[in-house]
Amino acid sequence: MDALFTERATILAAFWMTLRLTAVSALGSLVLGTVLTGMRVSPLPVLRTASQAYVTVARNTPLTLVLLFTSLGVGANLGVEFSAQISVNNYWLAVLGLTAYTSAFVCEALRSGINTVPVGQAEAARAVGLGFGQILGSVVLPQAFRAVIPPLGSILIALTKNTTVALVAGVAEASVRMREMIEIYGDQVIQIFLGFAAGFVALCLPTGLLFGWLSRRLAVAR
Repeated sequence: MDALFTERATILAAFWMTLRLTAVSALGSLVLGTVLTGMRVSPLPVLRTASQAYVTVARNTPLTLVLLFTSLGVGANLGVEFSAQISVNNYWLAVLGLTAYTSAFVCEALRSGINTVPVGQAEAARAVGLGFGQILGSVVLPQAFRAVIPPLGSILIALTKNTTVALVAGVAEASVRMREMIEIYGDQVIQIFLGFAAGFVALCLPTGLLFGWLSRRLAVAR
């Protein structure tokens, strides 16, 4: 346990990076996933096709490849730069990759939530003169979000664990620090592993409990 105590400041900084990656990527995924969902149920065939193609490609591409694409393709080849500092630039490229990947799963969860909304409600809204955007934003999506709180919680937990792949984009999050500590303190591998595993459990377990509580509180009565 000496290694965990000696390097506690480094470990806390690593998990703080994990939290930042998770929070910003979750927000971006929610926004992009909602837009993709709107396109998926749009009356315009071109929008439905574009959204379906994006979701299919993103869901069936390994996250490692997505992060390598944003890091080497978008960052190095296309020259997209978010900051002059390499560490900050790598962070935002990792957020871009995590958002692009996770938003596809958010879109699918929301689409399944829309299927739980009775068709008659949309037809009634259309009968009183509401347009597609008004029906989606005021009638359908609010109920869809409440119906898919548990799946969204599972996606957030998966996103938290997926941040460990951000090392391919050069972001020094928890898994990078764990590997560095194992190289330095080779006689304390089990203790280091258990310490970092406990850290991820401490992040993911409250998330699951919170979303379970929210799903019970906000469940739509049918």
